[in-house]
Amino acid sequence: MVMRRTAAWPLAWIYALLIVYASLYPFDQWRAQGIAPWAFLLAPLPRYWTGFDVISNVLGYAPLGFLCALAIHRTRPRAHAIVWAALAAAALSLALESLQMFLPARVPSNVDWALNVAGALAGAMTARALEWAGAVDHWSRFRERWFVPESSGALALLALWPPALLFPVAVPFGLGQILERLEAALVQEMQGSPLLDLLPLREVELQPLLPINEVLCVAMGVLLPCLLAYSVLRQTHQRLAMAATLLALGLLGSALSAALTYGPAHAWDWVGSEVLLGGVLAVLACLGLCLAPARVCLVLMLVLLVWQLALLNNASADVYFAQTLQAWEQGRFIRFHGLIQWLGWLWPYGLLAYLVARLSQPPAA
Repeated sequence: MVMRRTAAWPLAWIYALLIVYASLYPFDQWRAQGIAPWAFLLAPLPRYWTGFDVISNVLGYAPLGFLCALAIHRTRPRAHAIVWAALAAAALSLALESLQMFLPARVPSNVDWALNVAGALAGAMTARALEWAGAVDHWSRFRERWFVPESSGALALLALWPPALLFPVAVPFGLGQILERLEAALVQEMQGSPLLDLLPLREVELQPLLPINEVLCVAMGVLLPCLLAYSVLRQTHQRLAMAATLLALGLLGSALSAALTYGPAHAWDWVGSEVLLGGVLAVLACLGLCLAPARVCLVLMLVLLVWQLALLNNASADVYFAQTLQAWEQGRFIRFHGLIQWLGWLWPYGLLAYLVARLSQPPAA
């Protein structure tokens, strides 16, 4: 049996967590109805449904089936990938639909469960079709030419970086600015509780970033995924090509975020003098580091990541940005944007955990 490393496994786990979040949102007002959680399976079919319900339930689970089938095939080629992927998705959907019986804001449905399974099955069959057509082997050969064997974690993080940029950020490419909102959430949750007195108080209120610090945050935000790619790529020209690709994806992701937030006419309004200067510094750093050893890239990433997070989380967002977040959170795409905001908040900390794990390993001989 051939065992291979694949980025499909971490991506499948991450996508499953996103499904859990979307299915159980908003996670409050739990109550028991006095009936079995799985009673919805034998209930009459829903009288009202829309085309959006069908499409969202099918498409929501299709990527999960695709990633699970691909991961199973890559690590256990003789396993029945389609069957196991569909069964895993069916079990997850059944568990989540059953838990929705305890949430007043959610309505479990046997039709939703069937559509989820159908979507996962379609995704799994698509993955197997691509394997039969040779696309998976083509990707394997490409990966062997471009990336080192232990690159699955880095590839998963790189794949998640452009979606993480879709949620609005106070500083372009400044992911992970969560301290101010975390403090506010803790204060709100502890109102009327003696635990509120135990929260540390700031001696000085958070202030917006200085222009020079904003430039540095932009530069580091662009440079971090490029250095991550450098740490797993084999050759110099591959590094430069990937850096250019990541820069283009970062610009498009940030522009799409602005277009969704303020309208298509304002897609590029976020590109100011600080962003331009930070982008130039990042490009120059990418060129200067294209020959750096992988371990140097990892150490430099760790330094830059901690520096950027310290700058961002010791600064406050302006009032206009707070209003922007409030508008997004109250919008009709709240569940979609809720998922994206978690990616934007947690991506740097996932990268931090990855770097600690990589640097704790002994250097390759």
